Amino acid sequence: MFAARTTIRLAAAALAWLAAGAACAAPAKAAQELPPKASLADVIKASKPSDWRPLDPENTIYMDLPTGRVVIELAPGFAPRTAANIRALVREKYFDDLFIIRSQDGFVVQWGDPDEEKPKPFKAAKTIQAEFTAPMASVGGFTRLKDGDVYAPQVGHVNGFPVARDPSSGRAWLAHCPAMVGVARDTGADTGNGSQLYVVTGHAPRHLDRNITVVGRVVSGMPLLSVQPRGLGAAGFYEKPEQRMPLRLVRMAADVPEAERSRFEVMRTDSATYQAAVEAQRNRGGPWAKFATGKIDLCNAPIPVREQK
Repeated sequence: MFAARTTIRLAAAALAWLAAGAACAAPAKAAQELPPKASLADVIKASKPSDWRPLDPENTIYMDLPTGRVVIELAPGFAPRTAANIRALVREKYFDDLFIIRSQDGFVVQWGDPDEEKPKPFKAAKTIQAEFTAPMASVGGFTRLKDGDVYAPQVGHVNGFPVARDPSSGRAWLAHCPAMVGVARDTGADTGNGSQLYVVTGHAPRHLDRNITVVGRVVSGMPLLSVQPRGLGAAGFYEKPEQRMPLRLVRMAADVPEAERSRFEVMRTDSATYQAAVEAQRNRGGPWAKFATGKIDLCNAPIPVREQK
């Protein structure tokens, strides 16, 4: 009797196992198609003039390379002393005829003076107190993302710049997202004065947040920087002078004749239209997208820029 009952139980278990295997082998049902939704391009097309702001010429830098123009917007609300020193360096033409000196794969492109033994002199300040963070109350309106973040309690945007902040300390800081411009420094916190700058060209190195002064972002010309050949020296520095691309002219937009200025506008990140732009990326609709993530990362939240002709 015991043996018979055991045989029946084993047979039942075998049938259940075979049924489970058959279910696994059966072709999965096609995923339900996502309904069409407005794309980022649709949101931009439907935007109003009031959804955009022009760049401030006094905080806009034109860095002309042999291959074209790079446009940088400074963020003096987060780094006022450093931004002022960079403007002073530009106006005394310090950067003219210097070089792109470093291109580290998947990381940054850096420019400045490659000569450490006989560096190019300048009149601007040699030492600037580090501006890794700023008081939340002093940086302007904050548009928060609801999605959360690994590196900070809150993330969002201030005036078009990606920002992280910690309400418990009352501090905010610019995040190391692609296209953000930072101030190169040595070991000492106060050793970055703006005479060497870098731009993030690869995956967002957010571990650098609150360790380096971030002073702005590239709003146009990133392909000219990210296409630079990779340096083979330590940390991507170029080992041979002929590998470095020269900076032809570097000027504040305010000092360039109006007819020669680039006319870029940035979408206002405190606008309802920008919220729609984020939502279009957070939950992409069909037919191409098959799955809507329902989330967006700070560094993947688009900040649209357009040029007025």
